[in-house]
Amino acid sequence: MAGGVIVVTGAAGFIGSHLCQALLARGDRVVGVDNFDPFYSRDLKERNLVEVSEAAPDGAFEFVELDLCDHNRLEGLFARVKPEGVVHLAAKAGVRPSIADPVGYAKANVMATAGVQEAARKAGAERLVVASSSSVYGNNDVVPFSEEHSVDAPISPYAATKKACELIGHTHWHLTGMPVAMLRFFTVFGPRQRPDLAINKFMRLVHAGEPISMFGDGSTSRDYTFIDDIIAGVVASYDQIDRFGYRVWNLGGDHPIRLDELIAKIGEVVGREPVVERQPMQPGDVERTWADVSRARDELGYVARTSVEDGLARQWAWLRDRL
Repeated sequence: MAGGVIVVTGAAGFIGSHLCQALLARGDRVVGVDNFDPFYSRDLKERNLVEVSEAAPDGAFEFVELDLCDHNRLEGLFARVKPEGVVHLAAKAGVRPSIADPVGYAKANVMATAGVQEAARKAGAERLVVASSSSVYGNNDVVPFSEEHSVDAPISPYAATKKACELIGHTHWHLTGMPVAMLRFFTVFGPRQRPDLAINKFMRLVHAGEPISMFGDGSTSRDYTFIDDIIAGVVASYDQIDRFGYRVWNLGGDHPIRLDELIAKIGEVVGREPVVERQPMQPGDVERTWADVSRARDELGYVARTSVEDGLARQWAWLRDRL
């Protein structure tokens, strides 16, 4: 095994399960943690874990069901496994749902992150990587979004919690000296993508011949990033954060696409003409995202290698077999 144990929170989720597999494939020992938040089906998360377990060498992967806000159990787990490092991906996700439950999002995202940091400190962990989000940029007028830009104007509770996590991460590094990486993910897609996210949802609706609700006039745009590229960036940040102390990195595709263009491309991949119903823009939704990835490229060697077209084809090939 290479090095010590790495704890991955949110291990049963979309990004977390892929990360566990990548770490196991290179010889790391992984302890995965998840609380199976009911935001979407537990069955889907358990299937993700089956794939992780099947790919793991004997004794290399352990899974623990745990609510990160249960600080006593969390600290007990960390004291037992003594992680070399932690990749904290767990969070309540989603911009629109956060507007309906701002208190729940603050607890699950901010309080849990503070607890993970403290447990990592007490257990003697050497490094910490935390998932932030492109949503912290809000409706930034300047594109592409750079880590140097102000993120003082989030427009949803979810985005505000991610900004808060960046702040407490910086404080943790300042007080403890533990290297902390904050990763601003830009709209991740690919196999195992959450069912509430646009590409997964649109593919299923187009396949079934059902209408797609398009919020706005189709001109909003997102910087879609394929899961394999995100995982490469997460691993690189984990390996190299000790050179930086505290650092924020954008991990994006660097090629934003309009919503109406994305829907058309999904129709081409699925092989059916999408039926589109226009709806008003939703509160909390940003108009566009676009990652300036020059810092991650220069410091981590990060390159988004998968085009939107190739990524859509790979996601549809995975999803089609599960419909």
